[in-house]
Amino acid sequence: MTNMMNRTAKAVLLLAIVSTLAACGLPRSGPNKREIFAGSVLKEGDAFIVTVNSRVTRATAVVPAFGFGSNFRNAGLVGSDTLAPGDVLGLTIFENVRDDPLLGNTGQRVSALTDVQVDGQGYIFVPYAGRIRAAGQTPEGLRLAITRKLDTQTPDPQVSVQRLAGDGSTVTIEGAATAQGVLPIERSTRTLSAMLAKAGGVTLNPEIAIVRVTRGNQTGKVWLTDLYENPALDIALRPGDRIVVESDTRAFVALGATGAQNRVPFNTQNLSAIEALASVGGLSTSLADPTGVFVFRNEPAEIANIVLGRNDLVGDQRMVYVLDLTQPTGMFEARDFLVRDGDTVFVTEAPFVQWQKTLNAITGTAGAASGVNNTVQGR
Repeated sequence: MTNMMNRTAKAVLLLAIVSTLAACGLPRSGPNKREIFAGSVLKEGDAFIVTVNSRVTRATAVVPAFGFGSNFRNAGLVGSDTLAPGDVLGLTIFENVRDDPLLGNTGQRVSALTDVQVDGQGYIFVPYAGRIRAAGQTPEGLRLAITRKLDTQTPDPQVSVQRLAGDGSTVTIEGAATAQGVLPIERSTRTLSAMLAKAGGVTLNPEIAIVRVTRGNQTGKVWLTDLYENPALDIALRPGDRIVVESDTRAFVALGATGAQNRVPFNTQNLSAIEALASVGGLSTSLADPTGVFVFRNEPAEIANIVLGRNDLVGDQRMVYVLDLTQPTGMFEARDFLVRDGDTVFVTEAPFVQWQKTLNAITGTAGAASGVNNTVQGR
């Protein structure tokens, strides 16, 4: 009878311990599957729970749309010798007289005018020829214009025009380019890709490099890999263009039973769920439930309506996409489903893990209680 009472007391104690543990909760990395599904709109929650399939993958496959507007694409190549405000010229004028040259001293038939800068309005000043428009002309065209002006004042003048250094037909390169600074637009660097090559390329992984071009009050940008692969994106440059090479700033957050919990930057232009998991060490083999891989996202209404087959949703919608890697096509769906900027990728723990934690807690609590009892009884 005494033994039966002892066993009954132990059973009651065990039930009390289990109840206590259930009430206070066990340590874990986040909600379980049941708790996530409890937040569905079908259960009066505020999130739509959607199982990922090929239709959902296609509807949500949205990547940032970069490119250049028509004002960039339709601009033709600048002539490599076209003069612009800010250019610095060197003029050499040969006069076919000995005694009384127009520009030089007596007996000086050759006159050199150095550091002649094209002003902000596009003009230069040449003694006895006056103000002559230089911007938009080639050195040859300007030479002929100066010759015509001087021809009425000195017999058969011979004029040479050379463009020197200056800040006229130049662009500015900044950011993660190997060489930064002000570079001239030359015959070999009249397009965006050629100018980047002149600057030594980029210091970033090309997969995450973005090239932004600002012209006046308009800006366009393009993925570096797209620029190399699509000749239509290789725009012609204009004087004053500002070229900035910058890194992709998109990132997602990985939580739960993964190899690491962190905010993770994108390392490719398109990032699938499988690649996202791999970038944090994959699923934890001792903790993860492969049937419970979730992607939390605020989805724009236009995409949410397509995914859910509706047309009444307005504004961003809370969406929870479910991936079951144990399904026959589960790995393929995870390979094709794209993760987007700001997503949270969460992997739930396997039910076995919680049972194991409960048993460990019970064993530890029972052992501690036995120790206390032995101490009280002086054992």
